[in-house]
Amino acid sequence: MVEFIEYLGKRIILFFQQAGAVFILVWKAARYLSKIWNNRSLVLNQMLEIGVRSIPLVIFVGIFAGAVASVQTAYQLKGYISLNYLGAATSVAIFIELGPVLTALVIAGRVGASIAAEIGTMKVTEQIDALESLAIDPIRYLAMPRILSGFFMIPILTIIADFVGVLGAYVVAYINLGLPPEIFFGSVKEFFSILNVMSGLIKAFFFGGTTAIIGCYVGFNTTGGAEGVGKATIRAFVLSSALILLNDYILSVLLF
Repeated sequence: MVEFIEYLGKRIILFFQQAGAVFILVWKAARYLSKIWNNRSLVLNQMLEIGVRSIPLVIFVGIFAGAVASVQTAYQLKGYISLNYLGAATSVAIFIELGPVLTALVIAGRVGASIAAEIGTMKVTEQIDALESLAIDPIRYLAMPRILSGFFMIPILTIIADFVGVLGAYVVAYINLGLPPEIFFGSVKEFFSILNVMSGLIKAFFFGGTTAIIGCYVGFNTTGGAEGVGKATIRAFVLSSALILLNDYILSVLLF
């Protein structure tokens, strides 16, 4: 029993140490926001990597997320509510939940893990030490552009996912149920709420920042050579995914 309490105590202390280290990383990165113009090329490169190059994957995920939402919603509404409200039901689900969450989880796998791998490789090969020897702050050069891009590019990707998700839902509704476009999109328009869209974008804003922050933190704390980089990649994805779902619950409670 004593050993278990000691183990639990060590894990709790380690948790708060790591949480504190994450907040310190964010604070150090935030200090360079005033010099963002001088670092604009670094930020634009990361926006290209995180945002633009993720568009094909986001479109693919968004289309099939909308298609699945349409099929499942039609199954649940059949016999209880008119299928004329299928567009409203699927669009609300996509705007509030499916769009931001699925986009964030996909980006956590593509971007969060790659950030951890890239920075982790630089850490174990002493490239970060080389930057410091040249009086270049690794936080400014590596972390700040990625964190800032994560915060602002994921909401943009979520907008794309929402759009193609609704289109995917409509295509399935038209092919499987013969639902005319004026009925499907008419119900979307009738029950459209800017609160639903904004709540999804607020979620995406925090999801994107969380993914980039965790990727940077794990990367900067990578040890153990090539094996350590592999473990850091997995750890970044697992932590990012878990925190995305945790943040999803917290933000849902606060927003609704």
